[in-house]
Amino acid sequence: MTSQTIPTPDPDATSADAPLLGAARAQALEHELLVPDDDITDPEVSIVIPALDEELTIADFVAWCREGLASAGIRGEIVIVDSSTDRTAELARAAGARVLRVPKRGLGHAYMDAIPQIRGRYVIMGDADCTYDFRQLTPFVEKFREGFEYVMGSRWRGTIEPGSMPWLHQHLGTPVTTWILNRLFSSRFSDIHCGMRGITLDALVRMDIQSESWEYASEMVLKSVQMELRTAEVPVGFLKDREGRLSHHKRVGWFSPWQAAWINLRAMFIYGSDFFVFKPGLVLAALGLLLTVPVTFGNIKLGAVTLSLNWQFLGLSLLVAGLQAFFMGCIAQVLFDYTGRRRQRWLRMFPYTRTVGLSCLLIVLGAGLCVPLAVAYLSNGLVLTPANFVQDHLAVTGLASAIAGAQLFAFVLLLNGAVVATARRNRTEV
Repeated sequence: MTSQTIPTPDPDATSADAPLLGAARAQALEHELLVPDDDITDPEVSIVIPALDEELTIADFVAWCREGLASAGIRGEIVIVDSSTDRTAELARAAGARVLRVPKRGLGHAYMDAIPQIRGRYVIMGDADCTYDFRQLTPFVEKFREGFEYVMGSRWRGTIEPGSMPWLHQHLGTPVTTWILNRLFSSRFSDIHCGMRGITLDALVRMDIQSESWEYASEMVLKSVQMELRTAEVPVGFLKDREGRLSHHKRVGWFSPWQAAWINLRAMFIYGSDFFVFKPGLVLAALGLLLTVPVTFGNIKLGAVTLSLNWQFLGLSLLVAGLQAFFMGCIAQVLFDYTGRRRQRWLRMFPYTRTVGLSCLLIVLGAGLCVPLAVAYLSNGLVLTPANFVQDHLAVTGLASAIAGAQLFAFVLLLNGAVVATARRNRTEV
């Protein structure tokens, strides 16, 4: 066995890079790469697997991977990202895998730690517990060679061995969360929690995974949609745990699956936040306009219903809430824009100078519509007359116009600020 020290940063780097270099040095001290005696060179695919106390299955798992690579006719390496306290690392290296020893920081963080050590063009992920059949790698390799960037495994399109998945997971948890993600992102996945999946190294680096725990899986799926990666699904087999092995969920306790479900939903809601505000905001704003503008010059009778000042106030409230939600949705789309298309679309629709001019015009128009009510108020000894005069209706529409103008002005500032911030972030990542 050979052990390699992770390369440390250049000591002559500039002081501006000091924080980044300090983090890199700290990481170098925490990581140790163990290389097998029969290590290969120039792998085309890297099988990257986090492992935690898997000495019962790790040797068989590595053997399955080697068999799967041979069957697929592709050169590959097996990288076990290990934070175990048992003999997992020793057995994995002896079986022919590279072992990256890292602190225990969660599944998502394990993949972050592994990225600098991945040598293959394609990456296949999974679990080291022999519940996913890594002897069947050919479907993944075929999709990669067809040009797909993200290849998702699906147990629902493959096989689920009886007793391999708790009833609650199989019939409620996975189907429901998969349905929710498909609704949020207009995707068509059948099994978003499948642990066996593949991605090109280039896409994985650009994806910039942030989640450190179980939610990394949902983050990967939804970012694959946001990044508009060319995506495919392939069937996989899901097997029962080996005799004597407890799943990580069972090791943690009965609440673990519920905690995992919640943090996955949290990731979906955060990265899909525009779903909750963008289109609902458009609907509310449109309804608010319909209730506000037509009543600008007085009541309107529509059959048995009379649109009065009270209806106009309701319209004003809906318009304000709707515009706020719509603008927040636009900003959310910019923050989670990995292609640049949404950013450019909103900049075209809301060019800075013209939008600022429009917002000022709306504010001035709104103030002008409030003048008749102000004149009546002053003429009446600073006492408002009974409502429902024309000036009252004009004033409500004026308020709507002024508030919309102020919101538009704030939005165009935040939009351009978000574009600048995300552009700087993207340059830093490159």
